Amino acid sequence: MRIALPVLEMWNLQTALAILGTLCLTSISGYKNGKVEKSCESMMPEHHSQPNTTASPYTLTVNASKFSPGDNIRVTLSGSEHFEGFLIQARDATNLDGPAIGSFTLVDPEISQRLTCNSIEGSAVSHTSNAKKTEIQVIWKAPSKAPPTVQFLATVLAHYKIFWLKLPGPVISQGDVTPAPSQSTTVMSTNSASPSILPQPFTSEGCGTSKSCLIDPVSCNPSVDTNCFFLSYSTLGQTVSFELSGPAQGYVSFALSKDKWMGDDDAYLCINDEGRVSVEAAHTTGRTYPEVSSKSVLTDVGWRVSDGVIQCKFSRSIYTPQDPVRFSLNNSYYLFVAHGTAEYGMIHRHTWQPLISSHHQIITGPPEILTGSRSPLLMKYHGALMLIAWMLAGSTGKLMAAYFKPDWPEQTLFGQKIWFQVHRMLMSLTVLLTAVGFVFPFVYRGKWSTRAGAHPYLGCTVMILAFCQPIMAAFRPAPDSSRRWIFNWLHWGVGNAAEIIAVVSMFFGIRQQSLLLPYPWTTGVLSAFVVWTIVLKLVLKLHKHDVIRKGLYQQFEVKNILLIYLFLTSIQLSVQMFM
Repeated sequence: MRIALPVLEMWNLQTALAILGTLCLTSISGYKNGKVEKSCESMMPEHHSQPNTTASPYTLTVNASKFSPGDNIRVTLSGSEHFEGFLIQARDATNLDGPAIGSFTLVDPEISQRLTCNSIEGSAVSHTSNAKKTEIQVIWKAPSKAPPTVQFLATVLAHYKIFWLKLPGPVISQGDVTPAPSQSTTVMSTNSASPSILPQPFTSEGCGTSKSCLIDPVSCNPSVDTNCFFLSYSTLGQTVSFELSGPAQGYVSFALSKDKWMGDDDAYLCINDEGRVSVEAAHTTGRTYPEVSSKSVLTDVGWRVSDGVIQCKFSRSIYTPQDPVRFSLNNSYYLFVAHGTAEYGMIHRHTWQPLISSHHQIITGPPEILTGSRSPLLMKYHGALMLIAWMLAGSTGKLMAAYFKPDWPEQTLFGQKIWFQVHRMLMSLTVLLTAVGFVFPFVYRGKWSTRAGAHPYLGCTVMILAFCQPIMAAFRPAPDSSRRWIFNWLHWGVGNAAEIIAVVSMFFGIRQQSLLLPYPWTTGVLSAFVVWTIVLKLVLKLHKHDVIRKGLYQQFEVKNILLIYLFLTSIQLSVQMFM
């Protein structure tokens, strides 16, 4: 049983991870598996996009024009171009918004599957994968209580964001019933103007005079710098023209926000889908996927993709009563610029911390060159305080207690030995800096971070261990007590554990998006500093045990040189990494 239990636990863990992975893949795959029961009623894919209004290259045909209850009708969906997904239903020809009727059987189960719509098993049929195909056949069985006339409908996806909604198929009728004209299906409109391809990249000329600009890095020019993120806007009458540019594999976006937190924002997405960019207005709720607007609010749309840089422009009215979730541009907002990857036109979470303007800006106000940052000051202060606390104050305080007692054997300061006073002062400073730095991330985020990995858990452990030290010191036995050894070992063990976990936490922390530190440079510097500290302690250890002996004065001099270098290195590292 002792052997089987770990095996069982491992199996359960692997099973849980497999299930979680499946759920995650399902959530981002855009229903490649065809399980689209949510779309039974509307036949609209949940792809955060609008249907194509151009002529469809696909047709829906049947092998009969008349039917009787119980008859089998062969339905064929085919096209001159490949398609990846589909949804086929039969409905009452006089009520195309009604429920699906009848049921389907499959001709090729490898590429098609039955769905349960309107509580009728097999009343719709869809794809099983996003494999490309040019034809699909299924068999529809007429129900016993079929309406006089039936029409077949199909939603066909050529690609993730290119699809046709409710393509009308043939109308078939029972017996001698004359087929009535079918109702027209409602197709949601897209932008009134077709996007154009921009002839040349944007430029930073005119920033601060004719248009407002938010640029990262500062002073870069998108016309010549392929690593430049650029957002500009200018007002002309009752419209505002926006330009957005940045290096990205999938998309660049910006949002108008009432605060410095993602959620309830007016967002605009420029998504590269195999060399073609779609420009969309959207609304964010919390940290969920942006909800793309079904209203046509963008005009003068243009785009360009070159050298890995996505560029798009558009105009919109200051007020958009037809789309109430769009913000009025006469008010002031923070500006967010984000980018990331995309798959089949569906964006993924941004890979970097968004660039956030440093203050509110009235969009229709006078032209201005804006400043912004991807790393909040609170998080910079958090990193700097933790580094100073554990790589400077804490490390030095331990050195004072471990190796400097012989150098000040009798000297006192405020009634206590100098080495002890310095040790206590530095360790108290370590706890104080840790406590202050510990609060900053919670002030910044306002809650627990679920995306920070192991770092916050390690940080909480360090905070607990750090507070244990002064509590134990306050209740320590007298030096000659028989129980003093218990305190000595606990004090030593908890202190070393806190220092080790703090260092590990720092290695996790320097990779956080909110710090935006240069990688792998920071990891190399931090690693070198850790090695240097270990070497320093080793040298002092050899001095302490007379392995290296050059006289008390020379030994004291070496210690002070090393200690001063430790201070200077720590301060330099803090400034370089976090300021």
